[in-house]
Amino acid sequence: MSFNLFEHEYIARQPLFYLFIAFSALLGYGFFRGRRVNEGIFRSAFQDLLDIVRPVDQTFVNIGGTIGYHATLTPPKGGPVTKVEATITFLPRQALLWMPISLIIRRWDRLFVTLHLSRPPVAEGHLIEKGYARFRGPKIANAHLLKREDLAWGGREFFLYWGSEAIRGHLRRFTQERPDPGRLRHLALVPSQRRAFVFMIPKAGQVARDLGPVYRWLPTVLKGGS
Repeated sequence: MSFNLFEHEYIARQPLFYLFIAFSALLGYGFFRGRRVNEGIFRSAFQDLLDIVRPVDQTFVNIGGTIGYHATLTPPKGGPVTKVEATITFLPRQALLWMPISLIIRRWDRLFVTLHLSRPPVAEGHLIEKGYARFRGPKIANAHLLKREDLAWGGREFFLYWGSEAIRGHLRRFTQERPDPGRLRHLALVPSQRRAFVFMIPKAGQVARDLGPVYRWLPTVLKGGS
């Protein structure tokens, strides 16, 4: 097989060749920049978690390379929370070709936090932002057993699900005392599992601001709490 130098020089002079080189360079830049942005969100979010929980033990696991991370934190003994599990997943910022599709399908970075409680909440209750509930939001297993009302919170519309007047009052007071939900989209209290669940859209520097008040408020809604 012969090598035609003139033919290769001709190809190298074509505009499409330069467009291909430029496009490849753009994809390479997007990969490293996107990975750096996602890593920055992860480090900030999980540092905020450590500052809130102050764990005595912790493990972090990478999920699928650039997809996300999972953390398991053990708070100090004797507190209302016995274990915290957190999973953060990212938009594929490192994949410029896939990013527009992901914005349509997934829309956000996601931080799911499960709080294992030492005592069950007084009743089941949920605060869930309407837009999240309608867009691939979670299904509330006992929704048919709960009462529901609309709630305006910080310029956003939420559904408030409640299983007793006591938990309804707790959740309403929480929104009144903290008039901005920030990036919180779902707060769930499930006595049958003795857990609380939080879903939020993580942003660097804001996880502690939005999750911290929930963590400090939880002892007041547990059976036997103040």
